[in-house]
Amino acid sequence: MTDLVNYQLNDGVATITITNGKANALSHEVFAALNEALDQAEQDRAVVILTGQPGIFSGGYDLKEMQKGQHEAEALVKVGSTFSRRLAAFPLPIIGACSGHAIAKGAFLLLSVDYRVGVAGSFKLGLNEVMIGMTMHHAGIEIARHRLTPAHFYRSVITAEIYGPEGAVEAGFLDEVVAPEQLMARANELAQQFGKLNMRAHSETKLKAKADYLALLDRSIEKDAQALGLNG
Repeated sequence: MTDLVNYQLNDGVATITITNGKANALSHEVFAALNEALDQAEQDRAVVILTGQPGIFSGGYDLKEMQKGQHEAEALVKVGSTFSRRLAAFPLPIIGACSGHAIAKGAFLLLSVDYRVGVAGSFKLGLNEVMIGMTMHHAGIEIARHRLTPAHFYRSVITAEIYGPEGAVEAGFLDEVVAPEQLMARANELAQQFGKLNMRAHSETKLKAKADYLALLDRSIEKDAQALGLNG
């Protein structure tokens, strides 16, 4: 794809790897490359593995973009929320292979895919927005509410609690944790398992099960955009 996102197709599995510096920051260019990769995966009818670099899945939005001004920051957040919505409704299974830290938008990506495998180690996962002075946006609140357990929703969103990998399973950011050297083997094992699903039934059931959530997410993205006039 680009030097920011790598796409590899092997045996019906598309591995999409974010490769943007030591924080794997999410910028407009990274989201464009990720959308292009998802377009390719749809064309290839492939089960998707979304992963990062060793030790870092993603540290969240690109701070250089976020610090340009409130309007620029909210414009990037809208792109990111729209991407999360695409992940949530994607017609093929998506596995998040969390290769290390997943903070802020990095954690929101994990909350938007079908199944999440993380790695053991001293890694941090969670939503730090309130800690760093960002009021959580409407879409972010609903993405978190949809996937986190009720108690951990409040601990994550309201008090910015950060978890280790095992705690992240309990909270709802991850489904399981493996040793780092086992991550991609386990993700590919799951991908082969999910590849046996009837994809029409998978896609239609996903949309039916998430219909109310996706409608709420659309309204929330619109509400966030209207707050700063981003629709004009």
